Parts: sequence; structure tokens; C-alpha cells
Amino acid sequence: MIWSISWRNIWRNKVRSTVVIIAITLGISAGVFSTAFFTGMMNQRIEQVISNELSHIQIHHPDFRSTMELGNYISTGAELTRKIADIPGVKGVSNRFVIQSMISSAETASGVKIIGVDPEDEKRVTDMEQNIIEGEYFNGIRSNPVLIGKKLAEKLKVKLRSKVIITLQDLDNNITSGAFRVVGIYETPNSTYDETTVFVGRSDIARLAELPGQAGHEIAILVENNELVDTVQHQIVAMNGDLEILNWKELSPEMGYLTEVMDLYMYIFIIIILFALLFGIINTMLMVVLERVKELGMLMAIGMNKQRVFNMIVLETVLLTLVGGVVGTMAGSGLSKYFETHAIDMSLWAEGYSQLGYDPRVFTSIDVNLMITVIIMVLFTGIIAAIYPAYKALKYDPAEALRIE
Repeated sequence: MIWSISWRNIWRNKVRSTVVIIAITLGISAGVFSTAFFTGMMNQRIEQVISNELSHIQIHHPDFRSTMELGNYISTGAELTRKIADIPGVKGVSNRFVIQSMISSAETASGVKIIGVDPEDEKRVTDMEQNIIEGEYFNGIRSNPVLIGKKLAEKLKVKLRSKVIITLQDLDNNITSGAFRVVGIYETPNSTYDETTVFVGRSDIARLAELPGQAGHEIAILVENNELVDTVQHQIVAMNGDLEILNWKELSPEMGYLTEVMDLYMYIFIIIILFALLFGIINTMLMVVLERVKELGMLMAIGMNKQRVFNMIVLETVLLTLVGGVVGTMAGSGLSKYFETHAIDMSLWAEGYSQLGYDPRVFTSIDVNLMITVIIMVLFTGIIAAIYPAYKALKYDPAEALRIE
């Protein structure tokens, strides 16, 4: 019975209750959509880092990443690559040469990281073939083809089939140069990466730097899904404990940190919204109590104990809050669900986003567990908001309350 009475009491003042419900709905829906937006942006950035830059796991000589010395290579790179490819869950393996170098055109020069790859192996590890916007992926130029980023092409003022010179220090510490031709121009959401990373054939760079053909500075591994990363990493460590074997979170700590803090950020964001709504709900329920002083006195006078009066006020507040919270969660989820397949275009700020490595076209991402948690948090907010107004109602003396007009 108390449930029915509480529900009816909410709608005694339809305008006020509707305004409160709308305020809660707007606040919760905005919070849900914002968290879905930032979660989607974070997931896209992580996916781009994995698919374009790092892969899931990388293997190096223990001293290579700290020194970038040409001689710190994995001598059994080709053999190790074949062994890793047989591990269950491994989607692709690429044995690479990585050299800090200089690339120059007739106009200017720039410092870059040269990555020597086997084109077929690299296709299984990165999305570089899908990122080509001009030319083809290592196809169309027979001798010394090179893939460069759009940003670097603009800097060097080169186009397809233009000649560029790569200058580096070979294994004997001699300065050597080689002429390459632009076979393709790629573009990723990270313009900094595009400006500083160049892809060439493994055999071409090995010949120029006098490196052993079977060796490699870096072995990049892509697994079938992120849940398998730790399992595959442990298997590789068991095979080659003397090498440096790191997953993408260890290679890019800021990306790993981003995943850890994002959940915390989302909950803090929702809590701030609920905290702001809390005072509005308290104010509304205090007004309700003040308007019904005589009525509450009459209920207590005819035998309704204070516990039932307290429960009634709390239930009214919880129902009012839950209606707004559930509707807000559904509205925010529905809007987020739409933008899971329809990108939010932020191209107006595309240059700034690309410098930070973020895609200006953002797809939202809904977390079902978050939706359930939000509704639970709304419920607790309603309970907390009800405590003071309900306590205020219990302070009235029935005899005095009945005399109030």
C-alpha cells in the first residue's frame, strides 16, 4: 500500500515532479553519453596504436631500445619468427629492421625511423596496407621502394615515384646512402608518426646497412584478441628468456595508464553529476514536506508511526529519482548506441587531434556494466537525498502540525 501512496504523492504536483525528472534525465543521459564518447575515443586510440604502431607484443635485443645501436640485433630473428607463428592465438609475426636515419629529397631532409619489413608478413601485423592513400603497398616499383607518410611527403615536397635518399651508418660505422623511390604514401590518425616513420623492404635496408639477412632488430606479434596477449607473451618468454619481450602496455605505458584511469574517470564524472542533482532533489523533497505538514500530522495522529512516515518520504524520493535515472540511462544509451555506427565528426579540430594521435571521427562505445552501475548509483542518490527531508518530517508534533493552515 505504501508503494501506491508514494507513487501517487509524486504526481500530486505534476509540474514540479516533471521538472525534477527532466533534470535528472538530462544529467544522467549527458553523463552516460559523455562516458561512452570518451571510452570510444580511448578504445580507438588504443586500437590504432596496436594496429598501426606497436602491435600486441614486441621482441628486442635487451640493449636495443635503450641504445638503438645497429649491432644490437636478434641474430636468430627469422627462425624465432617461424616458431612464434606456430603458437596458438598468434595472428601474425613480422621480423623487422629498425634504424634511426636521415631521409632527404631535392628540397630538404628530415630525421626518420626506417623500418625494414617483409611486405607479406607486415600485412598480417599492421594495417599499413589499408592506410595507403596514394600509390600501392610495395607494388609498382621494382628496385628500392619506400612507403612514406603524408605529413613527411609534404615536408619533403615529394610525390609518387619521386626519388629520395636514405643516409645511415652501416654495421661497420661507415656513412652510406641509398636511392629509393616513393611507391606509396600512407596516412594514419597520428600525424607525428606519419612524419617520422618510413617503411622499406627488409632485404633493401639489410643490403644498404650490411646487416645479416636472417637477423632482426624487432619482432612484432599480433594476436587474435587482447585477452590472449599475456598468455602468448608468457609462452614466448619461456622460449626466449634472454630477450626483451614486452606487450603493448609495457611498450607504451601511457596507453596502459589510459585504460586503467578511464574507468575511474567515468565513475567520477557520473558521481559529480549525481552530486549536483542531489541538492536539487533534497530541495524538492523539502518543499514537498513543508507543503504537507498538516497532512503528515494527520497521518501520525490517526496511527501511522514515524517509521512508516519516514519510509513513505524515502520511497517517494527514490521513485522520483529512479524514474529520471532509468529514463536518462536509456536515453543516453540509445544516443550512444546510434553513434556506435555513425561517427561523430570532429574534423574541425582534425589537425590538433592528429598531432595527439586521435582520430577526428569518433565512434562511441557502450559498457553494459557501467549502465547497471549508474542505475545503482542513482538509487543510492535517491536514498541519500531522502534522509534529511524524511527526518525533517519526523520532527513535527502531530498536534502542532494539525493547527498549521
